[in-house]
Amino acid sequence: MIKEGMIVGERYEVVSKVGTGGMADVYKAKDHKLNRFVAMKVLKQEFREDTNFIKKFKTEAQAAAGLTHPNVVNVFDVGESQGIHYIVMELVEGITLKEYISKKGKLSVKEATSIAIQVSMGLEAAHNHGIVHRDVKPQNIIISTDGKVKVTDFGIARAASSNTISSNVMGSVHYSSPEQVRGGYSDEKSDIYSLGITMYEMVTGVVPFEGDTTVSIAIKHLQEEMEPPSDYTPDLPYSLEQIIFKCTQKSVDRRYPKMEEVIADLKHSLIDPQGDFVNLAPLNTDGKTVVFQGEDIDAIRKNNAIKEVPPLAAEEDYYDSVEDEPDEDYEEEDEEVTGGGLNRRLEKAMTIGGFIIGALIIGVLIVLIGNAAGLFSFGPGGDKSDDKIAKETQAPESDMVEVPDLVGKTEEEATGIVKELYLGLQYTEEETSDTYAKGLISFQEIEPGTKVQKYTTIKYKLSSGSAALPLPDVVGQQQETAERTLKDMGFTVSTTKSYSYEHELGVVMSMTPAAGTQSVAGEMVTLEVSMGSEYEDSVIPGVIGMDETAAKAAMAAFNVIVEYAPSDTVPQGQVMAQNVAEGISAEKGSNVTITVSSGPESTATPSPEAGESQEPDETQGAQEGDASGAWKCTQTLDTPATYTGGMVKMELVQDVNNSPVVDTIMEGKTIDFPYQLDITGQPGVSEGTLYLYELIDTDYVELGHYPISFQKAE
Repeated sequence: MIKEGMIVGERYEVVSKVGTGGMADVYKAKDHKLNRFVAMKVLKQEFREDTNFIKKFKTEAQAAAGLTHPNVVNVFDVGESQGIHYIVMELVEGITLKEYISKKGKLSVKEATSIAIQVSMGLEAAHNHGIVHRDVKPQNIIISTDGKVKVTDFGIARAASSNTISSNVMGSVHYSSPEQVRGGYSDEKSDIYSLGITMYEMVTGVVPFEGDTTVSIAIKHLQEEMEPPSDYTPDLPYSLEQIIFKCTQKSVDRRYPKMEEVIADLKHSLIDPQGDFVNLAPLNTDGKTVVFQGEDIDAIRKNNAIKEVPPLAAEEDYYDSVEDEPDEDYEEEDEEVTGGGLNRRLEKAMTIGGFIIGALIIGVLIVLIGNAAGLFSFGPGGDKSDDKIAKETQAPESDMVEVPDLVGKTEEEATGIVKELYLGLQYTEEETSDTYAKGLISFQEIEPGTKVQKYTTIKYKLSSGSAALPLPDVVGQQQETAERTLKDMGFTVSTTKSYSYEHELGVVMSMTPAAGTQSVAGEMVTLEVSMGSEYEDSVIPGVIGMDETAAKAAMAAFNVIVEYAPSDTVPQGQVMAQNVAEGISAEKGSNVTITVSSGPESTATPSPEAGESQEPDETQGAQEGDASGAWKCTQTLDTPATYTGGMVKMELVQDVNNSPVVDTIMEGKTIDFPYQLDITGQPGVSEGTLYLYELIDTDYVELGHYPISFQKAE
């Protein structure tokens, strides 16, 4: 029984349970050796008794542990302790793709394509290491809080399917390939099929095959064609729909052979959404009549591939010789049409003709397939009267062509150029360029002027335009907000963290390069993020010389008591003294008193000379003389920009006889803004300053201070 606080494998402390699945429970744990949090997947009790399964489980987990990739949930450790079999993995904070689709209904084309590319890259890395996932589905794809997409549970599906446990539970059979539900061999093309179903769900919000039982869904994978995703999403780009179709072909031979081709087409679809570049193999035509056109016959003559088969004219002569050949049996029995020589002659002619036609068809297929694949270098022959054919085949050099200069051309222009030279093109990726406009070819893999064989494929990159952008100022923002802003602009973000008494936990304190620096998309931006105070017993900062607001922020870890005193040398509002010296260690939340200047001490008003009026002027009466009755403020406070809805505290500061008086108006309550004040102030004082605070964790943080006025209540 796993309990919180339990130590597994002498190093992993169980913190909490974060999820459960068909085979295992998942716990958040702390690795005390490396001082980090991890995810620990623990096999359920019913799977711990089968030693064969446990052996395969460990083998597959160890194989997955050798796989390290940004789009894969990395496996750190696998082991057994006190009868508990576990796998330790990277802890990814986020939600599964299944939860994300359920939350949003369906994803945008750009978002779905981005996720599919990242999943494909993770699977490609696994396939390159000889690891097939076998259970690709949205439930096994995690989107982290920083937007990174990661695939998890490598190897576990294989261990499960090799035992009596069925991996095709209801949650998996929706994404299983036909060969998997049939119980046959599955390889990386099975992962491609499951990825296609996952892409279908991302852009439509539904899976293509539904049913009441796993068997009924499995049969649909084998027998039924899925509805086009564009039926659910009419604005779905043509190219992305074709990619989904190619991934989900029931025949493995018609799917993408490798993940790298899926990635290339997905990237291509982002820049050419309606392009017709996905090569979907035609349906198998075995057993159907194949009709060869004139150009097919010309191709045979041109390449002279079937030298042992005579030309068509010679075939006619051959048939004539068969018919004219004397046949003694025919002469003797020429009246017996059904049983004599005529039938035998026809049978011979048909047999020979059948062999010739069969050889011709086989030759045509060999020539067409070999010609398309660039496997043949045909010598002179065929129709000698065709000058063009003779010219093309008179020397081996004719199979070599010079690579043209495609840089600076559009894809359409480049396609036209290479088509005439019998060369191919393959898009690889976008890159930024200050030289070539967006959409122009900025790089080709084979240098112009290089001699290559016909049908060679030239890989190229497209310019995404200049990416020099000024870095935005994110200092003072929360880490999550700052990272999102920079990543949305295409920058890569890294963080360093340090303790600070002046900045709240999670606030960006500085950035490198500095805000405003012209930077290229993809460049690394490093953010320094505050970890708050370092110690539980924090060090008192020095605040003398700061204004009152800054001093309170610097001492946010303590309960700051403010006292006011006049000063002829220290400006009003500035801290003159603190009761605990700078650098002293004190417990968080303890009282610290600061003394703030209230300005120069007022000169006493001279007594009136004899005979002068003793009545105060109107201003003096308003401030001090008319102290009868109640003085009220009923102004309205708007919502502070940084208010998050927590409990608030209000303090009123008024100057009475040149000394500040502080009254707590409210504390520990939540209010709705705009808020109507109803405050009674000091008698005869018509002005004051209202300080508004919000309770953040255990401390009140100032939201702002506002000048308010009071009037005598009638």
